[in-house]
Amino acid sequence: MKIKRVTVTPIAFRDPPLLNASGIHEPYALRSIIEVEADNGVIGLGESYGDAPVLAALLALREPLVGLSIFDLNGLETRVRAILSTLPPPEAGAELAPGSHPSKQIPNAYSAFEVALLDAQARTIGVPLVELLGGAVRDKVPFSAYLFFKYAAHIDDCYPPDPWGEAIDPAGIVAQAKRMIDAHGFESIKLKAGALEPEVECAAIVALSEAFPGLPLRIDPNGNWSLETAVNCADQLYEMLEYYEDPVPGLQGMADLHRRTGLPLATNMVVTDFDELRQSLSLDSVQIVLSDHHYWGGLRRTQMLAQMCEVFGLGLSMHSNSHLGISLMAMTHLAAATPRLSYACDTHYPWVEEEDEVIVGGKVPIIGGCVAITDAPGLGVELDRDMVAALHDLYRTIDIRSRDDARQMRKYRPDWSTKKPRF
Repeated sequence: MKIKRVTVTPIAFRDPPLLNASGIHEPYALRSIIEVEADNGVIGLGESYGDAPVLAALLALREPLVGLSIFDLNGLETRVRAILSTLPPPEAGAELAPGSHPSKQIPNAYSAFEVALLDAQARTIGVPLVELLGGAVRDKVPFSAYLFFKYAAHIDDCYPPDPWGEAIDPAGIVAQAKRMIDAHGFESIKLKAGALEPEVECAAIVALSEAFPGLPLRIDPNGNWSLETAVNCADQLYEMLEYYEDPVPGLQGMADLHRRTGLPLATNMVVTDFDELRQSLSLDSVQIVLSDHHYWGGLRRTQMLAQMCEVFGLGLSMHSNSHLGISLMAMTHLAAATPRLSYACDTHYPWVEEEDEVIVGGKVPIIGGCVAITDAPGLGVELDRDMVAALHDLYRTIDIRSRDDARQMRKYRPDWSTKKPRF
């Protein structure tokens, strides 16, 4: 069964004004929807970043992949490497959009098509994709409530305020958590930090601990705290945290922090490939790796990462960026087949509006804090082509082509600096 046609469609969907260490989310998030049609009529689906450097790579691979067997993942990697070696090197994108980083060009492009090919393989055989990854060790995957400090509306005034409203203090964060947990039943909470003064962010964790006693809590300043700030916050929050995610920049900074506090440190920033994993192990920088198949190089390579975490006694979970249901289900099938999944996974999915989902039937349900896999073949979702067309039209009308949270923040604060650590 050979690839007959490859379609890559850039889309845009609404994104709330979520604050983070690099600035604030722009009004629209970008994604690429991948369709790989085989000569047996089966279409495999994938989803990836929509930033210009990533999109250029995905588009360049459309014709070269025609004729490849849908089972030939080694051939996929060979063609990805060959074609991308002929392209100009991409410029680095926004710090919190790792798919745009030049070092991730090949693994990101490979991942986008690997997921689509595995989906096509599973659909051809008539089994859920999880079966190709070794079989399910769990039939539902736990995710964590993902909280953000945020404004009530975008400064651009491009569409009505989102229904979540403002959250710029501990009370606002607790209200946000209650709404998200009431809606989806999450049993752990992650707070995106590094945006406001550390005193405010630590107070928000204390407030969450009081409002949700016993619920595991995490805080993620995205490397925007100095070592001394991170130590001070650790002293305040030690008994409340399940783990401490990327408080300080760099492998050495994380190693120093772990030695001084003893807290388990998690990352999606300083261990993003196997070379960084090797360096981290030598320094004891990180005790929990937050994987992401989009830039680790696909589902199979993430399984390799999981095995290495087991060998070296590291915890494992999953990182998330703004995404839709195809990526969510790829994450879910991968996590369902991963025995050593130590913690509930991250997901931005509750921030997606129901009307912006590109799969038939609307958003994937999150019930009891979990996403379930079914017996449906492949990823278990179908493409809503009318919605894809509508979001592609939206993409064509906006001027965002690569994510830039700092650029967006300068609309609020013209003197905004990307210098880190800020606190």
